[in-house]
Amino acid sequence: IYGDGSQTRAFCYVDDLVEGIWRMPELDDDPLPVNLGNPAEVTIAEFAEIVLRATGSTSGTVRKPLPEDDPKRRKPNIDRARAVLDWEPRVALETGLTRTIPDFRERLGLEVTS
Repeated sequence: IYGDGSQTRAFCYVDDLVEGIWRMPELDDDPLPVNLGNPAEVTIAEFAEIVLRATGSTSGTVRKPLPEDDPKRRKPNIDRARAVLDWEPRVALETGLTRTIPDFRERLGLEVTS
């Protein structure tokens, strides 16, 4: 964890992102940008705890100094995506991790638990 872990990020499950991208052609000639992402913020420290719980790991965390250019907050504004694409993310962070962790375990040759 860089710094005190209070910086926020917003994680978007890939299926949600792909659905948003899939809807983009509906905009035709509309030149304005549309943000796709998940506006549900979580601190990096909270994220580390969620990952540890989801994986059943007892490894703990390592702290490092916060880089100067590390953004303090990441939260996309998806108001336009909601309005023009009728889109918003549906998969919660914990659900996305539950779906992702077995895949990574398999790729790493680790035992997959159900």
